[in-house]
Amino acid sequence: MVQICETERLFIRTLSLDDVSELTTILSDPEVMKYSIRGVCDEAATRRFIEWCLESYATHSIGPWALVEKGSGKLVGFCGVSPEEVNGVEEIGLGYRLAKRYWGKGLASEAVQAVLHDTFNQKQLSSVVAIIEPENVASLKVAAKAGFFYVRHP
Repeated sequence: MVQICETERLFIRTLSLDDVSELTTILSDPEVMKYSIRGVCDEAATRRFIEWCLESYATHSIGPWALVEKGSGKLVGFCGVSPEEVNGVEEIGLGYRLAKRYWGKGLASEAVQAVLHDTFNQKQLSSVVAIIEPENVASLKVAAKAGFFYVRHP
């Protein structure tokens, strides 16, 4: 595991297969995954997701990163950028998920801002997109707070 950066309350590091169990607990929650294209993840799906993250780190030096609460050392979710196809074009997309018990505490905004700072300053990427369902009001607020603006609705 490699630490990427940290915020006031979080360590942001690469995910590893050691995170499968804790991340499965988060990604198997239907409320957490309500707006995910993957849907609820069991242990096998979570393992495949982490393996995909490891591949993304190796090939692109980016990917979803683990969010670890400083005080407890607990995995609270993930946040990162990774390549994704949007309307036939490869874009760098922002993604994040937090365990439900960490919602409403500003951790998503804290993580997104740190990840974007790293993305633009360390990785030298020029743009990032966030694809968010219009009904996902909390996520829209996080994105707006980070400086994203509405471009189009498919």
